[in-house]
Amino acid sequence: MKIHRRTFLASAAALSAVGPAVAASLGLSLGELLHADDFRDGLGQWLLQAHRPGRVTAADGVLEIDVPAGTSLWFKPRLSGPIAIRYEALMVAEGGTNDRLSDLNAFWMANDPAAPGGDALAKVRTGRFEDYDDLVLYYVGQGGNSNSTTRFRRYTGRAGDRPLLPENDRRLPADMLVGNVWQTVTLAAVGSRIRYWRDDRLLFDFEDPAPLTSGHFALRTTQSHLRVRNFRVYRAGYI
Repeated sequence: MKIHRRTFLASAAALSAVGPAVAASLGLSLGELLHADDFRDGLGQWLLQAHRPGRVTAADGVLEIDVPAGTSLWFKPRLSGPIAIRYEALMVAEGGTNDRLSDLNAFWMANDPAAPGGDALAKVRTGRFEDYDDLVLYYVGQGGNSNSTTRFRRYTGRAGDRPLLPENDRRLPADMLVGNVWQTVTLAAVGSRIRYWRDDRLLFDFEDPAPLTSGHFALRTTQSHLRVRNFRVYRAGYI
């Protein structure tokens, strides 16, 4: 775990400040800080898989992803539950080539059944969406399909089999992306209950009869421009 002392102290202070508010608004209890990235030291904690060349940088407290095609940015440490992952994200809509306002996506608790230890990072992948069909994972595509859908799926590890339950296919404007506004994303995997929040709005609450209790996390997008800051992983529970 790579957490610089000044980063850790700032994170600990932030944790003490936001913990009660998070518990009150989300029903989520945050415990030990397990991992953090303030995006001031480059991409050393991340593995980039991109279908076409784009611009992915981490400096001055912001991760910038400006890409023309499918891109996955994997957090290298393997995560074990119960955990909550939190970060702030902004979809850039300033008229740039890739400013499409679409696809603030995430994979988490990802495993590759064919790899030793289930390591989702063992196989070289191109960044194309189909390249990840053979993984077992949780996925949220917020504002997908040019900001017309927000969906949760549990991947089965079988090509072309990405089940979508009706209650996990959301189309309300309140569930889509807003340009040039920071939002807080919270993903939790606590036992069999898997949740995803956008700010204080719970978008998905999934009960998994065969929960994924460890695996890798990735930021995922395609033809879009986004910024991310204050990435954190906590030990977590529900209250």
